[in-house]
Amino acid sequence: AFVDFQNDVKVSDLRLAVREGYRSVEHVKRYTTQGMATDQGKTGNVAALAVVADAVGEPIHQIGTTTFRPPYTPVTFGAIAGRHTGEFLDIVRTTPMHRWHAQAGAIFEPVGQWRRAMYYPREGENMDAAVSREVRAVREAVGMLDASTLGKIDIQGRDACELLNRVYTNAWSKLQVGRARYGLMLGEDGMVLDDGVTVRLAESRYWMSTTTGNAAAVLGWLEEWLQTEWPELEVYLTSVTEHWATCSVAGPHARRLLQDVCSDVDFENFAHMEARNGTVAGVPAHIFRVSFTGEAGFEINVPAGYGLSVWTALMNAGERYGVTPYGTEAMHVLRAEKGYIIVGQETDGTITPHDLGMDWVVSQRKADFLGKRSLTRSDIVKADRKQLVGLRPKDPNEHIPEGAQIIEAIAAPPVPMLGHVTSSYMSDTLGGGFALALVKGGRERIGQSLLASTGDRHFEVQVCEPTFLDPEGTRLHG
Repeated sequence: AFVDFQNDVKVSDLRLAVREGYRSVEHVKRYTTQGMATDQGKTGNVAALAVVADAVGEPIHQIGTTTFRPPYTPVTFGAIAGRHTGEFLDIVRTTPMHRWHAQAGAIFEPVGQWRRAMYYPREGENMDAAVSREVRAVREAVGMLDASTLGKIDIQGRDACELLNRVYTNAWSKLQVGRARYGLMLGEDGMVLDDGVTVRLAESRYWMSTTTGNAAAVLGWLEEWLQTEWPELEVYLTSVTEHWATCSVAGPHARRLLQDVCSDVDFENFAHMEARNGTVAGVPAHIFRVSFTGEAGFEINVPAGYGLSVWTALMNAGERYGVTPYGTEAMHVLRAEKGYIIVGQETDGTITPHDLGMDWVVSQRKADFLGKRSLTRSDIVKADRKQLVGLRPKDPNEHIPEGAQIIEAIAAPPVPMLGHVTSSYMSDTLGGGFALALVKGGRERIGQSLLASTGDRHFEVQVCEPTFLDPEGTRLHG
């Protein structure tokens, strides 16, 4: 039984048990281990043994120990929070271009076991200055991001298209070879699970991209359905994340840069969401016209062994255009300016496509897909669900903290919470701070003034559309 020295009743019960017949130390030890908490008897038993020693009149070291089970050594909070306190006992994955990033002075961050370049500070720059410079380069010239960490799944087989139709919310049957499509994946509960772009490489072959952190989870999710629920489908999945290095090139001069290193692809007539094969810096490559920045963008995928040489060749060729490497922090600013979501940041396992304003990616004609039935549940269609909106602070120089609670007015506790800030950044392009947030009935509140509160500080904000820059897509398709 659990013994708490702050609880006299339990201590008294134990002493009473000893006096009434549990004279054997073994009996007493058995009594004290009828229940085991999360420590499995290894830490809590010390207090119990002290009481037992006192009750039977023997030194504590003569009592022995209770019967405990693994883990024999308690797990410290430091171990649980290890990645935030120092080196973590975990796999460290690096991209083929990692050495280049390190030599360029990149500051790295862990993302799903990967080390990704967060930003590249120059002499005298702090993070904010470096990120602003990188964002400007993408908006005004050309920037390059190492996107090798994105999950990549090779999907082949007679029923590959049918699998995509079942796991994505939108339709895939009419996607032509050489075209790409954005897909949204739901759990059976109708909540957003992952998203990404999938390319049709051949009649029965697709290249699926996933978020970096969810690559293994998505592959496991697909395999679970193929092996347990849909064994009749002839589909073969292969994780090829580490097989390919990906250079993402974006900005007004992206086409010119790529034309200088690739002569067998017509980049002037390369439409958004198309895919072509070509030779980049002498290396065969899959080239996808996709963008996570809102600018004209291309993903150059080459065998991993050639990643560093192709990256270096692109950087050298891009000097005349002002090419700038940018990291994940600039990527966050760029995508948020366009209102693009990140699964796990704008979602938390309780968010549906409708909450995100993404009904356009949910087919109304498909007979079924994973999560479809759940989208009609009464709680899912309530008008006051949290919805994705944009926020602009009244003072453009203010940076709203992520996680800040959205309230209508300052009041005595308990204060009704309308939602929270999911992403928040400073933007030279927009002239100040901006944020994305999930707010109850958010779309009906566009134009309203609310407060973003951290408890001790309150920021006056205006609710707006979540797309802050180029809603017509002129830059994207230009």
